[in-house]
Amino acid sequence: MLKAFKKHIVDSFPELLDSHFIIACSGGLDSMVLTDLCHQAQLQFSLAHCNFKLRGEDSDGDENFVREYGDKLGVVVYVTHFDTIGFVNQHKVSIQMAARELRYAWFEQLLVQHTIPYVLTAHHANDNLETFLINLSRGTGIDGLTGIPAKTAILRRPLLPFTRQELESFAQVQKLKWREDASNTDTKYLRNKIRLEIIPKLNELHPTFSDNFNNTIHYLSQTETIASAYLQKLKEELFVEINGRFEISISRLKILNPLSTYLFGLFNAYGFKELENLEALLDGLSGKQLVSSTHVLVKNRDVLLLSLIDKKEKDEQEFLINENLVEINHPLTLKFSVVPERYNNSAKEIFVQKNKLKYPLVIRKWEKGDYFYPLGLNHKKKLSKFFKDEKVDVLTKEEIWLLCSNEQIVWVIGMRADHRFRVENSTEEILKIEMI
Repeated sequence: MLKAFKKHIVDSFPELLDSHFIIACSGGLDSMVLTDLCHQAQLQFSLAHCNFKLRGEDSDGDENFVREYGDKLGVVVYVTHFDTIGFVNQHKVSIQMAARELRYAWFEQLLVQHTIPYVLTAHHANDNLETFLINLSRGTGIDGLTGIPAKTAILRRPLLPFTRQELESFAQVQKLKWREDASNTDTKYLRNKIRLEIIPKLNELHPTFSDNFNNTIHYLSQTETIASAYLQKLKEELFVEINGRFEISISRLKILNPLSTYLFGLFNAYGFKELENLEALLDGLSGKQLVSSTHVLVKNRDVLLLSLIDKKEKDEQEFLINENLVEINHPLTLKFSVVPERYNNSAKEIFVQKNKLKYPLVIRKWEKGDYFYPLGLNHKKKLSKFFKDEKVDVLTKEEIWLLCSNEQIVWVIGMRADHRFRVENSTEEILKIEMI
């Protein structure tokens, strides 16, 4: 693999041969293999490690491991610590998105501060395939099927041609050590399920599956480049900017054929991916609108108006709770305490078996499609049906918050607890959660 890696650097990343760069090193298998390959190839680099403070002693162990390895190689190790949970609560994003935004912003700062041109990440062929399958399962245009880019302005990903199996074999031969994140083997997460169960089956179907996939990604990427250039030119003609928003002629949209494909290509970047809703909007009444996480699209007579949502004006939607938190006062006041015995649940307080919870807990507003298992019923019920049965009016419904554990509802706060988190074993710790 070392020989193939060196050739790949010469052929595809010659800029790395004479430049000092930074390797993003978590301490896991992938980044440790990348670091060792660059070291054996006699390339000049430093290491950068992010401690997101999400896994307690394990996070600190990862940091110490990378520091010690950097010392062994005689390279500089840059380390930073993040208050990831605080960032999530402040910016209302997921943990994964928060970690991504924090680390890439820090990488850019490092490059400017130390006058270094590139950061290398250890994405490999399996990451490409996993991303492809995730996007395919969720529904996507061609841009979602072209894989992870090998190069951006500051990023380089030289391991994309290599599979996870090749990395593992190399690490075993070189007797490399690395740190394992226990959550990587939990198949309740979609990416892990794809990695551990689906990809091995695909490799069984054809001995050259990985090579065939890499070729397909290459062809799709070329096709996407051509399509994107055409759509960008069309967008420049159709999207007329007026006072900070775009006006798009409906009559000019309707002559495009195939209409649904054009609508997806023009509007999916703004978060509008439901083609039936987009087509219906063209013939809807004036004032009808679609709202994505970032934009609003409104029909106004014979045009569509596209506007960016000001995040500062959006309602706060999600808050995270660490295991050691005793009380939260925003968006509502909740108190958490371990008690020796449980009593009957009420609208204001519930008792749950603590070891059933997965942290961090999430407080969020309800969304269409949410369901839970109402305490005492032990069967699934959509929240929309639950609210209807409870005669909750529309305005009140929008003010209801949910307490969730690992995407499962623990408590429709102020109304009903979930049956799955009830206290079944009195010998386990009992957590009392009360609304004050």
